[in-house]
Amino acid sequence: MASYLIIGGSSGIGRALVDQLLNEGHDVSVWAREARDLPAAVAFTAYDVVGEADPDKTALPEQLDGLVYCPGSIDLKSFRSLKAPAFREAFELNVVGAVRCLQAAERTLKKSDKAAVVFFSTVAVQRGMPFHAGVAAAKGAVEGLTRSLAAEYAPTIRVNAIAPSLTDTPLAEKLLATEDKRAASAERHPLKRVAAAGEIAAMAAFLLSDKAAFVTGQVIGMDGGLGAI
Repeated sequence: MASYLIIGGSSGIGRALVDQLLNEGHDVSVWAREARDLPAAVAFTAYDVVGEADPDKTALPEQLDGLVYCPGSIDLKSFRSLKAPAFREAFELNVVGAVRCLQAAERTLKKSDKAAVVFFSTVAVQRGMPFHAGVAAAKGAVEGLTRSLAAEYAPTIRVNAIAPSLTDTPLAEKLLATEDKRAASAERHPLKRVAAAGEIAAMAAFLLSDKAAFVTGQVIGMDGGLGAI
């Protein structure tokens, strides 16, 4: 049994990961803006990653074996319409929030002999996509952070990232709001479907586990073949 902290674990991929980890018998803490319908077994702390305040370290368990940072955004606009504040907002949510949470948990993670960190990027970093400038720029920074920290933390903490394509979560509901939109999104992928939250969460659970003990510094694509085929 291990102890994990999931940032943004009350919705989407984060929530699917919480359920998987609980089913495996692990202790799970969640930091998120709202608890929503999290199970009673979860240790919940209200925290907004884009606020000015740093996380409360006293809300951490005595030891952490893993941290997953799930918050992200899908703000698809033309580059012309994206002003500087939009780029800053994307960077604050995807990068600065992750830095704050990891710095708060660093000492607690280092108490474990098998600690792992998982971030989330996007397929749009490595594959150029129109209207993705804001999110791709921010997630590109996440990929750089992943590799830098994997080098800095080795051999005590493994650091990896997952780069999914469009996933069926509340965050993507506007892009999948109709059958026509869902069909069009599926058609863009070689596997002809959109990812389920549980599938992406399963990869995060794997990267946290001892089964991935020789994996660090990696950005793993889960995009239905979109980035490579």
